[in-house]
Amino acid sequence: MTELGATRTAPAAGVVPTGALPSFIEWGPVFAGAVLAAALSFVLLTFGTAIGLSATSPWPNSGLPARVIASLAIFWIMAQQIGTFMAGGYVAGRLRSRWHEPAQDEVAFRDGLHGGLVWAVGIVIGAALLMATAGAVARTGAELTGKAAVAAAASTTNPMDLVFDTMLRPAAAASPRAPGQPTDDPRPQMSRILTSAVASGSLSGPNRTYLAQLIAQRAGIPQEEAAKRVDEALSAAREAADKARRAAILTGLVTAISLLVAFAAAWWAAIKGGEHRDNAVPARFAFGRQLRPRT
Repeated sequence: MTELGATRTAPAAGVVPTGALPSFIEWGPVFAGAVLAAALSFVLLTFGTAIGLSATSPWPNSGLPARVIASLAIFWIMAQQIGTFMAGGYVAGRLRSRWHEPAQDEVAFRDGLHGGLVWAVGIVIGAALLMATAGAVARTGAELTGKAAVAAAASTTNPMDLVFDTMLRPAAAASPRAPGQPTDDPRPQMSRILTSAVASGSLSGPNRTYLAQLIAQRAGIPQEEAAKRVDEALSAAREAADKARRAAILTGLVTAISLLVAFAAAWWAAIKGGEHRDNAVPARFAFGRQLRPRT
């Protein structure tokens, strides 16, 4: 953009003059690269999910260990995000019309900026697709879980139910119900008490005594043993909450790091696409080709 009263330099061949476009940003190449990146990401995630399910097995000593599967899943998520945004950034840089930029550094910056915009628009598209398909994915996962866990088909979806079953388990396999024993289900109340204890960090004395009395009455065991079960259940609940916290932290860190690396990859690929555009390099799936000198 020349200053007022300055003489405009004639643009070189194949270069779009400054006044030909209303803005330095061309949204056509940006959206083209973002849609391509989102589509590739969806395909690769679907492929990775299929491979992950094929590597697991409900049978003992079959399939890969859970740690190996988790590590492969993290690697695949990072690789597909970086790779797809590289492809989208390259397309945006290759399709962008070059202006009459005064310096090569400015050309590289504007090409890279279009790659960064591909990254931003691609994240928005990916978030929209995730929200649109979340219900279908959840239903599919629930069906697969139900088929794999036939023995637990009659259980509820509350992860604390196993803890409550352990707490309320009778001392004998066929322990008769005591006369006058209440028949209502105590699990909801027990769940609220344990959830509050995990959130606050401690179980109050009255609540501990109440749970021990309830378990002793329901399971037909001494109150000392019932109090021991309460302590074990509280420890299990805290461990489950801590595992969920660590999993959420790891997921957040992996997502943030992979997206930041993907941003840098999209920027770099857009610059390479601009170089190939200016040097009329045929589009190939390789960035290492020697570029011809600019004319």
